[in-house]
Amino acid sequence: MQKRKFVVALFILICFILQSSVFDALSFAGIIPNLMIILTASFGFMRGEREGMIIGFICGFLSDIFFGSFLGFYALLLMYIGYLNGKFTGIFYPEDIKLPLALIVTSDLSYGIICYVLSFMLRGRLQFSYYFTHVILPEALYTILITMFLYPLILKINEMLEIREKRSAQKFVWWYKRQNFRNIDQQTYDFYFCFFRSGRNSVISLFRF
Repeated sequence: MQKRKFVVALFILICFILQSSVFDALSFAGIIPNLMIILTASFGFMRGEREGMIIGFICGFLSDIFFGSFLGFYALLLMYIGYLNGKFTGIFYPEDIKLPLALIVTSDLSYGIICYVLSFMLRGRLQFSYYFTHVILPEALYTILITMFLYPLILKINEMLEIREKRSAQKFVWWYKRQNFRNIDQQTYDFYFCFFRSGRNSVISLFRF
């Protein structure tokens, strides 16, 4: 569990640095892919609602610190996106790429629309069609393009961590059973020892009688 936390935290940090530096230099008309959405959505439908919320909060909190107008906006938004993606854990299959792509592009479009509503429309800027065609849609397309390369890596890392966790769990179960068997063997030995000792005393008492 500790190794999973370390690996996931390191992966989030690396993706955030890439988004802020490398992809910022590779932007098209100021549009960059949203790696934080890819991470949040991916771990949400792979690991469930709780982990989706936690990773979404961490990714959003980093965005708040470096890019946000006020603290908590992106953290709350990505936390809900991670939670909603976690609802699809039951129908997620690693070999199926269609569901992850659909969820990630839906998450990015929803993210862009909510940001527009809360950051622009409420301030009287009502040019939604312009914002959608020049910002939201291009970012979603760029994000889904990067998803084709980044998602298999996320999936592989998650599978490796799950295999390691299963091995650790099996070792613990084996150790636990071994300890129980030792206790049972000791209890069985004590029982038979007391039984034969009491039986021997009964036989001796019978002959004495």
